[in-house]
Amino acid sequence: MTHLFNDPDTFMEDALVGFCDAFSRYVLPVPGGVVRRAATPEGKVAVVVGGGSGHYPAFCGVVGDGFADGAVVGNIFTSPSTEDACNVGRAAQNGGGLLFITGNYAGDVMNFDLAQQQLIAEGIPTRNLYVTDDVASAPVEEIRKRRGIAGDFVVFKVAGVAADRGADLAEVERLAAKANDRTRTMGVGLDGCTMPGATDKLFHVPAGRMGVGLGIHGEPGIAETDLLSARDLGLLLLERVLAEEPADSTQRVGVILNGLGATKYEELFVVWKTVAAELAQRGYTVVDPEVGELVTSLDMAGISLTLVYLDDELEPYWVAPADTPAYRKGAVDRRDAPTRDLSGLAAAHGDVRQGSEASRTAAGVAVDALTAIDARMRAEEEELARIDAVAGDGDHGRGMVRGVHFALEAARAAAAAGGGVRSVLDAAGEAWAGKAGGTSGVLWGRALQAFGDTLGDDAEQYGAADAVAGTRAFLDSMLTLGKAHVGDKTMLDALVPFVDRLDAEVTAGQALSDAWAVAAQVAVRAAADTASLSPKVGRARPLAERSVGTPDAGATSLAMCAVEVGTVLADRNPQGSGEQE
Repeated sequence: MTHLFNDPDTFMEDALVGFCDAFSRYVLPVPGGVVRRAATPEGKVAVVVGGGSGHYPAFCGVVGDGFADGAVVGNIFTSPSTEDACNVGRAAQNGGGLLFITGNYAGDVMNFDLAQQQLIAEGIPTRNLYVTDDVASAPVEEIRKRRGIAGDFVVFKVAGVAADRGADLAEVERLAAKANDRTRTMGVGLDGCTMPGATDKLFHVPAGRMGVGLGIHGEPGIAETDLLSARDLGLLLLERVLAEEPADSTQRVGVILNGLGATKYEELFVVWKTVAAELAQRGYTVVDPEVGELVTSLDMAGISLTLVYLDDELEPYWVAPADTPAYRKGAVDRRDAPTRDLSGLAAAHGDVRQGSEASRTAAGVAVDALTAIDARMRAEEEELARIDAVAGDGDHGRGMVRGVHFALEAARAAAAAGGGVRSVLDAAGEAWAGKAGGTSGVLWGRALQAFGDTLGDDAEQYGAADAVAGTRAFLDSMLTLGKAHVGDKTMLDALVPFVDRLDAEVTAGQALSDAWAVAAQVAVRAAADTASLSPKVGRARPLAERSVGTPDAGATSLAMCAVEVGTVLADRNPQGSGEQE
C-alpha cells in the first residue's frame, strides 16, 4: 500500500516540495517540475525529460550532471500539461536549443508536441523524442506504437551526456534516437500498485501467477501465466529482448534489471545471477550493468529487463559519469557554473474581459454546470478509476477530479471579475489543461476553450442554436487534437452521438433543456455500449482483449458530465424555452 500522504489530491505536489528540499544542492523547483541548480551554459543544448509521478527515480531523480537538465513532473501516472512542459523548457534552455524526451504515451505526445509548437513560436529551437523500448506493447512491425518504460533511462542518459559534452541539438537528438532504436525492454508484474488514498490496488495478480508485459502506469500485463522460478523468469525476459538483436550487434550490451517498486533488491540479484551467466554463455559482454530501482510504478511488485545494444559510438555515453539525486556513477568533472536565475519566470495571464449582460448570465450557467460536474466526478472517482484500471492505468477518476476542480476555481474567479462566458470557459479550460495534464486534461481544456470562443463575451442574447454551435466546436476540438475516431473506444464514442442528437432535437424545435436531456441519455447509452469495443488508441490498446466487456472510462465520464449539465439547464428553466442559455 501507499500509506503515507497528507491529501491524495496534493500527493505529487507535496512529494515534489520534499524532494526539492532534500536535494537542493542539485535542483531548483520551477512551475511544473525541476531544473538543475547550476545554470545551463550559454549555447548548450538543454535535455528535459518528463512524465507522470510515481516512477521515482524517473523523472526528477535524474536531473544533474551527466543526465537531464530538467524534468517536467505530472500527476501520478499522468502526463504533464503543455503549460508545465513550457515552463520547465524555458527555465532549462539557454540559447542552445531544447530536446524533450518522454515515453510514447498519448497524453505525453499530445502535451509535449503542443509545448514544442509553443516554444518554437517563442524562438526556442525545440525537438521531441518519444521512447519506444517496450517489446510487449506492439509487434516489431508497429514499433512506433510501443510504449517507453525502463528504456527511458538509457535514452535520457545518452542525450544528457551528449549535451553536456557540447553536441549541438541535431546531434543530441540523433544520438538519443539511436539509443532508443537499440534499446529493448520486457517486464512482468507480480502484483498491482496502490494510488495514494485508495483502499485497494489498481489490479491484483492471483497467487502463483504473473502478468507478462506490464506497463509502468499501473497497467496489468498483456497476458497472465504461472509464476516462474527466478531462473526461468530471467530466461524468459532475456529471450524476449534478445529476439530483436540488431544485425550489426557487437554483442556488447548495457543491461538494466529494474525493480518496479515493491520487489526487493535481493530478489533482483537472484534473477541477475541467471541473466548474467546466460549472457556470458551466449558470448555477450555486459558493460556496466544496473540492478535496482530506476523506473518504478509506486508500490508495484515486478521487474523488467532492458538491453541496449552498444557500439563504439554509444558505449562511451552509457559508461559516462553522472551525478544526480538518485543516480551517481564515477567522478563528474564539475563546471564552476553559477546558480540558475529563475526571476521573471512566472507565466503572465491577461486580464478578464468584461462581458455583456447576456454573456455574464451564460457564464453563470457555465459555473453552475462545472459545480455540478465537480460534485459528480468526486462521487464517481473510485468507479472511474476501477473502469480505467481494467486495461489502463487507473488514473482517469483522479484526473477528472483534478481537472474539474481547477477549472471550477478558475471559472468562479473569472465570473466574479465580470467575465463573459468566453472568458470564463477560457479560464476554466486553461486551468483544466494546465493542472490535470494527461490526454483527457488537454482534450477537455482545449475543448472548453473552443466552446467559449464560439459563444464570445459580447452577445446580447443566446439561444439553443448557440449551444449547439458550442458543442460542435467542442467536438471539433476533440477530433482535431485527439486524432481518434468513433469506434476507437474513447470519449468520442459518447460525444459524437450526443452532439448529433442535440443538434437534431434543437433543429426539430425542442427547447434546449429538453433537447439536452434527450441527448445526454443518448450519450449514457453510447458510453455503456463501448463495453463491446476493443480499444485502438491509448494505454488500453496493448490490453485490448482485457478491455472488452468494460465500458471506456473517458466515454463514461463524458456522459456523466452531459447529464449534470442537463440537470443545471432544467433547473434554470424548468418550463423549457427556445431562448435559454
